Amino acid sequence: MDRDQYVHVRGSRVHNLRAVDVDVPRDALVAFTGVSGSGKSSLAFGTLYAESQHRFLESVAPYARRLLQQAGVPDVDSVTGLPPAVALEQRRSVPSARSSVGTITTLSNSLRMLFSRAGHYPPGAPRLDSDAFSPNTAAGACPRCHGQGVVYEATEDSLVPDPGLTIREGAVASWPGAWQGKNLRDILAVLGHDLDVPWRDLPAEQREWILFTDEQPVVTVHPEREPGRIQRPYQGTYSSARRLVLHAFADSKSESARRRAGRFLHADPCPVCGGRRLRPEALAVTFEGYGIADLAAMPLRDLAGLLRPHTASEGPAGVLSKDLVARLDVLSELGLGYLAIGRPAPTLSGGELQRLRLGTQLRSGLFGVVYVLDEPSAGLHPADIEALVEVLGRLRSAGNSVFFVEHDLDVVRQATWIVDIGPGAGVHGGRVLYSGPVEGLARVPESVTGRHLFDDRRAVPREPRRPRGWLKLRGASRNNLRDLDADVPLGVLTVISGVSGSGKSSLLEELAEHATGRIVRVDQQPIGRTPRSNLATYTGLFDVVRKLFAATEAARERGYDAGRFSFNVAGGRCETCKGEGYVSVELLFLPSTYAPCPDCHGARYNPETLEIVYRGRTIAEVLGLSVDDASAFLADVPTAERPLRALRQVGLGYLRLGQPATELSGGEAQRVKLASELQRTGRGHTIYLLDEPTSGLHPADTVVLMRQLEALVEAGNTVVLAEHDPAVLAVADHLLDLGPGGGDEGGQVVAQGTPAEVAADPASRTGPYLRGRLGGGGAFPAGDDR
Repeated sequence: MDRDQYVHVRGSRVHNLRAVDVDVPRDALVAFTGVSGSGKSSLAFGTLYAESQHRFLESVAPYARRLLQQAGVPDVDSVTGLPPAVALEQRRSVPSARSSVGTITTLSNSLRMLFSRAGHYPPGAPRLDSDAFSPNTAAGACPRCHGQGVVYEATEDSLVPDPGLTIREGAVASWPGAWQGKNLRDILAVLGHDLDVPWRDLPAEQREWILFTDEQPVVTVHPEREPGRIQRPYQGTYSSARRLVLHAFADSKSESARRRAGRFLHADPCPVCGGRRLRPEALAVTFEGYGIADLAAMPLRDLAGLLRPHTASEGPAGVLSKDLVARLDVLSELGLGYLAIGRPAPTLSGGELQRLRLGTQLRSGLFGVVYVLDEPSAGLHPADIEALVEVLGRLRSAGNSVFFVEHDLDVVRQATWIVDIGPGAGVHGGRVLYSGPVEGLARVPESVTGRHLFDDRRAVPREPRRPRGWLKLRGASRNNLRDLDADVPLGVLTVISGVSGSGKSSLLEELAEHATGRIVRVDQQPIGRTPRSNLATYTGLFDVVRKLFAATEAARERGYDAGRFSFNVAGGRCETCKGEGYVSVELLFLPSTYAPCPDCHGARYNPETLEIVYRGRTIAEVLGLSVDDASAFLADVPTAERPLRALRQVGLGYLRLGQPATELSGGEAQRVKLASELQRTGRGHTIYLLDEPTSGLHPADTVVLMRQLEALVEAGNTVVLAEHDPAVLAVADHLLDLGPGGGDEGGQVVAQGTPAEVAADPASRTGPYLRGRLGGGGAFPAGDDR
């Protein structure tokens, strides 16, 4: 290939990369591989995409250029031959509740246009603009529920769960605590209400007024005297319990306050729109006999089938139907045909979100750009992998370059070029072990990826364990599960398999709700919503480290306690960034970006705090250590050694102690939770439920994780996984295979038994992929695979 057809990276030092030099071909499918934490994302996203974004900002306007120094640029000597880049990441942030499959893909816009231009209107009804079909606009939102589809209402039962309590004892559970609650009680006493009679014995009209009145009387309150405090009379305003809880739910900026208020409200379908979120005039318009809310609730593949006959029509109906069908077919190809346009975005997995954006890009018509993808196979059943590779190939055929970080070896084998980073994670990685055609990686003995890519990795035979009992689930009906019966063995490793959307996660939720005994649900939800939450705070390590610093002689001399070493409170933190380590940079007409704090340069602490050292390191430097390095640094501190060992056991030795929760993938967050559980003592007879725990894991790291799960089973626990990885399925004691398809075509047990029994069952779509992994039974090979 001509040298000018390459992207040339020289001297990249992003994160753990060691002054990396590499040449990557354009107009190719390029896989970036390596164990978790090896540095592949640092090269693909932190270097290549970040440099492309930097150049874009540099070309926009003087205003943006002025902020580039603040916004930061990748630590690299040079990148040449780089076209514009588009990143399709598995975003860690939670999308808005009003965001949906339709808004992410812009399918909603086309569907609204179809109803506006080609819908069937009632006689005499005026034609509506497309905005009238959106629940997110004033023109379209139902006036009763404001486009939410549900109304929240407070009732006496929800506000007063225990009517045997008096007002003074806290009968009105929804009232705020502390002074605000006392204020409300004092006002009621001034108004003549008895605070010491059980709620149920108060007259009905008094109970009604206290909870639901629209009046807001102002009275003079004379607080009870307290020793040592001077409390003067004040004017107090009464608000009903209903008014207060609805205000907190709708207007509070605190997520915890909104969550607390929600506990005292009932959510019911809106009586005006019936949960369909739109004004009556928009709901009266139909297409093929369906309202827009009906089509938005239909699986994408069924919607494409309904619109397909109209693609040959003349006029707006034909043009819009043709566009919609083409885009819907791409999403179905990507294994997303079970989703609906109206499916709320917060209910989607990171892999589903990324594939929705991938399908949208395929129809964008862009060419000559680099697409940078983050594990495009995440959440995909092996049956859907071929379609994914086909879509990636079409992006390349359209004149683009496709760079993707990937662990699934079936996807990696389809690449035209591979860049393998390693050999290990964190400080043990960061080198390019190989860059070239895939088959050449077989000649690199250092490469862990190569060993898994070319070796025969079939399961080692062993007899499945015998259950010590059964958990029998009957009539499960959640999401697409329809009156499902399932028997889950206790004391063994069970894997729930099936194509994407078949109901695996729903079955885990049912088990979590109905199983008796100690249940530990280890999901992929973030361990924190802000950068202030991190690995150290979640596992309790931060408390240990802060106490170590507070116990130093220098800290004692200055009177610094453990609180001084927290970046979450005033005192020791940097006040410029309030302990965040970065500041927001506002760019006109562009999304806000974040830059290292100009005062602490990302350290999060003020200079005085950073003068205190423990074993030669500041608190910021200790938080910057990887788990592996911290294990050596704190080896003689028992309270630190236990959580650090647990994190290493689940393959997270490469993460930094202070790594923000927002930077962790779903799989990493899940393994942090598992590590927190592993450090507990006295385990046994617990049911562990995990949803795709190998997501984001290199095959070598999967081996490490599975050994820990096997150890949990050997200790007398039950482990139930929802999984796609055939290597994991092959080592299960028992399989429950759901399907046969996704969405409304799933939700049934199509095969069950040992891996060999499911592999031989013709009804299972998982079976053919399992057969190639079986050497007769199931256990991962012994020994350290790295």
